[in-house]
Amino acid sequence: MTATNDTTLDIAFRKARTFNRFFADKPIGDAQIHALYDLLKWGPTAVNGQPGRYLFIRSPEAKARLVPAAMAGNQARIQAAPLTVIVASDPRFYEHLPTQAPALASMRDYYANDEKQARDAALYSSALQAGYLIIAARLLGLDAGPMSGFDAAAVNAEFFAGNGWQAHLLVNIGYGDPEGNYPRNPRLEFDAAAKII
Repeated sequence: MTATNDTTLDIAFRKARTFNRFFADKPIGDAQIHALYDLLKWGPTAVNGQPGRYLFIRSPEAKARLVPAAMAGNQARIQAAPLTVIVASDPRFYEHLPTQAPALASMRDYYANDEKQARDAALYSSALQAGYLIIAARLLGLDAGPMSGFDAAAVNAEFFAGNGWQAHLLVNIGYGDPEGNYPRNPRLEFDAAAKII
């Protein structure tokens, strides 16, 4: 495998921004949502468990259910975004291991017998998958605005009471309006965040 080009690196990381506003006249269609999932699903997770679950909130009715659970500063952002994804984890992800990781199928019983390990593993890997979602959106020509300011318990009660999924991130997706961006903040230099030993 060879390294990609600078343009792709800029799109995915170096020039990408977190968007607060999106152009309302540019909706996100079903085909784009499916393309987004079909790309992000290839990101690696522990034992190929794929615990991330995604609820794509697009209709006004669904947004009306989500908005009350968001902190005040995020409510208008959700209302205005063409699409908001609730990124959740499925603590029973291990039920799929016999087909998704046949060589590690015995891990199904390990997680089934240890609720804390299953919950922790689901959270860690689904957090990775949230990152894949954001990068996949950027690579598909979309913009993303992740938000953590919401009442997860309220979201779980409203949307996931029947399946036990656990929400941990909201991501607005669409075509970003740069007028809503804040000045870009700096990033830590290597020596402040990393070490080679």
